[in-house]
Amino acid sequence: MNRYCLALDLIDDPRLIAEYEHWHKAENARPGIKKSISDSGILNMEIYRTGNRLFMIMETTEDFSFEKKSSMDAANPKVQEWEEFTWKFQQPLPWAKAGEKWILMEKIFQL
Repeated sequence: MNRYCLALDLIDDPRLIAEYEHWHKAENARPGIKKSISDSGILNMEIYRTGNRLFMIMETTEDFSFEKKSSMDAANPKVQEWEEFTWKFQQPLPWAKAGEKWILMEKIFQL
């Protein structure tokens, strides 16, 4: 199993942040999104928030790749609709490249 940590910022607006959290509650999940995540080889995914900063932890199968997931997402209209919908809440990190959302974090310490 592999673990990846990623970060992304939300637009710093309490109303938008509350709505973003609403759409991430289990009872409000959009059909097909969870399936697309697990179909890509993600075994567990958690998202945490502090202020407007999001932190995602993904645990994946050994054969998971971001390239494969990106290709699967591009071919899935439900995922594309979800990505477009959530972008109204999100903003790229200042150092993100054009078109990047979630940025892979570098592990710098382990105990």
